[in-house]
Amino acid sequence: MAKIVIEEGYAPNDAEPFMNERQREYFRRKLQGWKQDILREAQDTLVALQSENENHPDLTDRASSETDRAIELRARDRQRKLIAKIDSALARIEDGSYGYCEETGEPISLKRLEARPIATLSLEAQERHERRERVYRDD
Repeated sequence: MAKIVIEEGYAPNDAEPFMNERQREYFRRKLQGWKQDILREAQDTLVALQSENENHPDLTDRASSETDRAIELRARDRQRKLIAKIDSALARIEDGSYGYCEETGEPISLKRLEARPIATLSLEAQERHERRERVYRDD
């Protein structure tokens, strides 16, 4: 497989064929970079939690520390789920389905993919999905 060259400052645009090799490589790199950032943050958190084995004599300090730890662990859990979505997006790049709405099969706008590279639904399909969720949640 030939290496795709993406020049500094490249951004996908609507003048190109949708999900051409450059666009796929651009989003692959974007997703991989995002995943590496999350993994690095998780490692930093793990080191911080291991080193923060302080014994707080004051109950208020201990409670505050426990709350901070719980919040941090909840954030890491959300990021673990995000990594699964990133991995799924990377798999879709490999199988050629990345960038297309799972519901309609239509292309997802480049602006939406730029803002949320793990998107699986077009903006219209996402809005329909959220409306349905609201209706069922209100019942």
